[in-house]
Amino acid sequence: MAKVPYEKPALTYAEQIQQLQERGLEINNIARATHLLESISYYRLSGYWYPMLADKSNHQFKANSTFQSAFQLYSFDRELRVLILRELEKIEVSIRAKMIYLLSHEYGAFWYQDANLFKNHINHSKCLGSLEHEYNRSDEEFIDAFAKKYSNPLPPSWMMLEITSFGTLSFLFSNLKPGKVKRDIARHFGLNDKTFSSWIHSIVYLRNVCAHHSRLWNRVMSIQPIRPRNIYKTWLKNEGVSNNRTYYILTIILFLMQTINPEHTIVARFKALLEKYPNVDVFAMGFPKNWETETLWSIK
Repeated sequence: MAKVPYEKPALTYAEQIQQLQERGLEINNIARATHLLESISYYRLSGYWYPMLADKSNHQFKANSTFQSAFQLYSFDRELRVLILRELEKIEVSIRAKMIYLLSHEYGAFWYQDANLFKNHINHSKCLGSLEHEYNRSDEEFIDAFAKKYSNPLPPSWMMLEITSFGTLSFLFSNLKPGKVKRDIARHFGLNDKTFSSWIHSIVYLRNVCAHHSRLWNRVMSIQPIRPRNIYKTWLKNEGVSNNRTYYILTIILFLMQTINPEHTIVARFKALLEKYPNVDVFAMGFPKNWETETLWSIK
């Protein structure tokens, strides 16, 4: 199909309201809808009324579709991202701590600079470049103190990795050569190293989605975690579910929390969120029937 130039004009808020009404979306409070379009934007909200379209080519809404229902989905998604980010922080910190401890005791304080520990030397060199950039732009007091006192071009791993992005951390682990320490890091979290590497990569992707306020609830994940083998802790009984939907990545979080924070209240808080927003369709998030009977989803 031949491409054509984009020629749609920018619409005023009043024109946006009129267009939505003409397409069949019920708007009971024009003033509030205008305020939300002004505060959030038409395009961002469109991702939440898209499932309400009966004719997606011509943008015609199903009967009884309302602006308020779309905003409720948006609000649910926003609170879901906040809930998830709170847990991702714990996961990131825990992975960082375990990598620093085990690798430093095995290979020394500056292990991340040793190219012999990594599978791909070109990727390792690129990673070092990223680390140097993060070091040079850091305004942390402990980094400034290190730079003033020591001649080393980069600090020991327990300092360096504290200012390293989660993406770089994931890249470091993935590029490590197979070996006992790499297996021990993954085994601590109940996984083999191949699965753990894949799951970290997926969690980095999820973190970026949440941090950039992107739509999550019914998202099809472009980075998909591999299905686990040789798993050492409680996992799904129903493994036939899709691994590219929100349900699967949430379950991964629950799995990791068995190690990081066994007393977590994620499930209770998620269920409370569903009660607050009863119009949310969990099946659109990849949840299977009887999901609440899964051990990971039935606790707390």
